[in-house]
Amino acid sequence: MKINCARIVRIAACACAALVLTGPVLKSSVARAAWPERTITLIVPFPPGGPNDLLGRLLAAELAPKLGQNVIVENRAGAVGNIGLTAGARAAPDGYTLVVVTGVVLINPSVTKVAYDPLKDFAPIAVIGVSPMFLFVHPSMPAQNVKEFIALAKTKPGAIAIASGGTGATTHLMAELLQTHAGIKLTHVPYKGAGPALADVVSGQIPATFTSMATAAPFAKSGRLRILAVTSAKRLAAFPEVPTFEESGIPGMIVEHWWGVMAPAGVPQPVLEKLRREIIKAVDSADVRERFTALAVEPRVNTPAEFRALLEADLKRWAKVVKDAGIRIE
Repeated sequence: MKINCARIVRIAACACAALVLTGPVLKSSVARAAWPERTITLIVPFPPGGPNDLLGRLLAAELAPKLGQNVIVENRAGAVGNIGLTAGARAAPDGYTLVVVTGVVLINPSVTKVAYDPLKDFAPIAVIGVSPMFLFVHPSMPAQNVKEFIALAKTKPGAIAIASGGTGATTHLMAELLQTHAGIKLTHVPYKGAGPALADVVSGQIPATFTSMATAAPFAKSGRLRILAVTSAKRLAAFPEVPTFEESGIPGMIVEHWWGVMAPAGVPQPVLEKLRREIIKAVDSADVRERFTALAVEPRVNTPAEFRALLEADLKRWAKVVKDAGIRIE
């Protein structure tokens, strides 16, 4: 039997070429299938103690066993979230770095120069929860409700200080909305996060602040803070005694604060899909739902497309508020 050497050489060459071409694809597929193989970092762009930190830690604790890897929370605070957000945008797009985000990701570009594009540099995965904002005051303040607060502010323009998580933070913009719609003048006192701002209101150093119930609940329940109003469209079942701003005669104050998880742009789609599936399971777990609800945070997830639409809408809304208030950080 004659052996066709030339044919054997051609077949071998084709086989080698096929291996060269499919090798990277196979390697990539195996890598995606194996994800995650190591610890995942969840960046919280604010100091410990604030709502972003608290919700991020609840989520991380629930995600770790579901993903089979440690999920550590890394607080990268500063510049009203810009330091942590920039770190998240610049992280390797491999699924091992995620960021807990809130509306500030869309406010900062209107307030100051940022090193990221909120729509282009991140891959939205899912919103994890939403909550209205509350106007809190220290019990020593004479005002027992919003009408009395406004009347007091009008008698002494600028005399009432209001704390926020930083210039351009959602808590700051809520104060600006209140001043605009109520026709009053307050003195804004920015802090490096909602946690430190709340701490000074609880201690009586600052009389008022806007924040979510996520970190204020224990102080409100113990009487160390007084709630004047909530930014929801109707009263909350968990706080039936707290009126809305609409009821209090101040329209235009309906604001829903949200928290979500994003990854750097470019993370492989299979990894994003797995993350979303596990985040949904985590948020839907009985423990997380119970703890979120206790903090007046409604557990809620959405699709990446819905999340992106929310980002686009809020980017326009807050840009107008920033422009009207003349807020700018050089």
